[in-house]
Amino acid sequence: MSQTLSPPSPAAPAAAGAPARRTRTPRSRGWIAAFFLLPTLILLGALVVYPIVWSVIRSLFGPDGFTDFVGLSNYTGVFTDHQTLIAIKNNAIWVVVAPVAATGLGLIFAVLTERIRWGTAFKLVVFMPMAISMLAAGIIFRLVYDESPDKGVANAVVTGVHDTFFKASAYPGAHPRVAGPGSTLTGPVGGPYTGKSTNPGDGPAALALVGVQPRTLTDAKQAAAPGSCPSGALCGTVWLDFQPGGSTPGKIDRGEKALAGVRVEAVRDGRVIATATAAKDGTFTLPASRIGASPVQLRLPETNFTSQYRGVNWLGPTLVTWSIIGAYVWMWTGFAMVLIAAGLAGIPRELLEAARVDGAREWQVFRRITVPLLAPVLGVVLVTLVINVLKIFDLVYVIAPGGSQQDANVLALQLYLSSFGGGNDQGTGSALAVLLLALVAPAMFLNIKRFRKEKSR
Repeated sequence: MSQTLSPPSPAAPAAAGAPARRTRTPRSRGWIAAFFLLPTLILLGALVVYPIVWSVIRSLFGPDGFTDFVGLSNYTGVFTDHQTLIAIKNNAIWVVVAPVAATGLGLIFAVLTERIRWGTAFKLVVFMPMAISMLAAGIIFRLVYDESPDKGVANAVVTGVHDTFFKASAYPGAHPRVAGPGSTLTGPVGGPYTGKSTNPGDGPAALALVGVQPRTLTDAKQAAAPGSCPSGALCGTVWLDFQPGGSTPGKIDRGEKALAGVRVEAVRDGRVIATATAAKDGTFTLPASRIGASPVQLRLPETNFTSQYRGVNWLGPTLVTWSIIGAYVWMWTGFAMVLIAAGLAGIPRELLEAARVDGAREWQVFRRITVPLLAPVLGVVLVTLVINVLKIFDLVYVIAPGGSQQDANVLALQLYLSSFGGGNDQGTGSALAVLLLALVAPAMFLNIKRFRKEKSR
């Protein structure tokens, strides 16, 4: 039995009263997208595009405004100005050191926190500085780096460690009288102070000093004049030859304090042959068996008078940039750690376990498997921090004191100083802004390219 094929019947008309479905064309969809994007585009143009265009145009004019066209002179001036060259050098140090340090510490913390029980709490503590503004962090570290150990935490720690291994001098700043009666010692400021040649048996030596801080003598005893020295020995007294209300130079008066603990050396032909330490009443004795019968010189070494160790000048011209970088790393290590920890969570554990089963040590697993698999995340973190440090301003402006601010100068700070901080030259400031944009743009485009590459996978 044959079956005939009939042509398809036309679609039945829509039921009466049923709404017709409208189809949107690509053109209508584009208008809808543009409508919703319009507010964002307006803000982007007002806050990003317009300032960039205005800065480029303004950089072609001098300090007097748009009536003073100077062409590219501002750009040539940027690369010949001494302070701008210091800023460029410091920016180079920032770009090389700060992102690498923050990323490296973030990687170490992210790996180690996976192996400890309280890893989450540790991550919270490390990430907490990110909740602090740059201004607040700058104020905190301005106090941390204070030169006084009584205020600055950094110098308090350094001074405590130093004084643990090196004993502080007993009488910093003490010195003999410059001239006149009682000036039996001579020498450069800070010591050593040396007396005249003395024969054993000549009688007690009077080693008078002045310039001792009163607070160091609160428990000092009255200086005592020694009696006759033992046969062939050298003896004497070390004391503060000063008494409020007047005293006789070179003579131990009532009320004058002994300088206990002062080290006294007997020197012959430039060689120390005997030493003694002043007792609580200031007296000392060099035995005859050590000094012999030949003349010697009594010397007070400089270790008695060196200034007390006050720590490190963190914000001085030498260390100010490195100190501020330390503050930045403290803030941004948590950012790096969190992103790297997220990357670690995505690594297949089977690969790590397989490497361990094959006999790889933990360092080999970390170096040959963990780090290569984290390379995309490390790249994103590193490039993001590079962009961030190129624009660094707040920490440098707040932490660096006025005396060393120029030594810590960076491009963003120089831009501010040129335009608004006393320079009043917005032409040069705009040229610096364009230069900063040109330095940031490659890193920004690299990050965008990496994001698109990751999205296409």
